[in-house]
Amino acid sequence: QVQLVESGGGSVQAGGSLRLSCAASGFSGSTYYMAWFRQAPGKEREGVAAIYSLSGSAYYADSVRGRFTISQDNTGNRNTLHLQMNSLKPEDTASYYCAAGLSSSVRGFPLLASRFHLWGQGTQVTVSA
Repeated sequence: QVQLVESGGGSVQAGGSLRLSCAASGFSGSTYYMAWFRQAPGKEREGVAAIYSLSGSAYYADSVRGRFTISQDNTGNRNTLHLQMNSLKPEDTASYYCAAGLSSSVRGFPLLASRFHLWGQGTQVTVSA
C-alpha cells in the first residue's frame, strides 16, 4: 500500500527552525518527484520545494529559497523526505503536505500541485511573531 506520512510540525517563534519528515512506502522512489506543499487558511495550496529522487535535483519557491532545504534519504525500500526550515517567518504558517508524483507527470512542473497524485495527511506549522 502506497503511503506518505508526515511528522515534525509544531509551533516556533519567528527566526526559529523546524524539520519536517515524510516517510514514504509502497513505491519506487527513484522514478518519482517528491515535494512539500503548504496551504494556509483561505489560500491555495502552493509548492514549497521539490526533489527528483533519481538525480537529487532540487527546486524551491522564491519565498523559501535560501531558508528551506529539501533532502531525501533512500535506504532499501524506505524513502524519507525531509524539509529543513530555518529563519521561519509568520507567513510560513500553514499546513504542510508531502507529495509524490511520477517523473513523467511532474517533469517541468515540480511545484505544481496538480502534477502530483500521492499526498500525505499534512502537518501543521505555526510561526509566531
